[in-house]
Amino acid sequence: MSDPTVQPVPASVVEQVDAADITLSNPRRAVLSLGSNLGNRLETLQGAVDALEDTPGIRVKAVSPVYETEPWGVEPGSQPSYFNAVVLLKTTLPPASLLERAHAIEEAFDRVREERWGPRTIDVDIVTYAGHLSDDPVLTLPHPRAHQRAFVLVPWHDVDPDAELPGHGPVAELLAGLDRTDVVPRADLELRLPE
Repeated sequence: MSDPTVQPVPASVVEQVDAADITLSNPRRAVLSLGSNLGNRLETLQGAVDALEDTPGIRVKAVSPVYETEPWGVEPGSQPSYFNAVVLLKTTLPPASLLERAHAIEEAFDRVREERWGPRTIDVDIVTYAGHLSDDPVLTLPHPRAHQRAFVLVPWHDVDPDAELPGHGPVAELLAGLDRTDVVPRADLELRLPE
């Protein structure tokens, strides 16, 4: 009997064939969350995906559908809505180097870090890295609030229905306890995997 809570993978999930892995030696799997609520949001998300793929030691394996969400942690209506997506990577970069690359991509798109949950051209967060657990304040793994954020878990579940968030359990189970009403699929928008 099929599980009615398990949704089919959306047609807009884009995946790279595993042949790309031959360019990496002993790659690790990482999950990154992308979000943008300033400027041309879709173009910025696509630029971040392209920049990740252009990074030596990184292969983008899958890109989720795009979702539109309300900003987290601020008064409703005080900021523009976000476009969010999740990217699955295979990488030979260690976690600290992957974080440096994420910050470099944010800087390239003029990300400003003036307030904690302020508006941003791009946010590139490492959600998980090869199952590592770390309480380092510079890079806490997994991301300390990922288990509470439907805007991370919904697109992640789209590209990896069997995913587990280390220390918290299956993404599908975490989603069952979250309100998803503000995570709106944008079937009219799609991110491409770089050629």
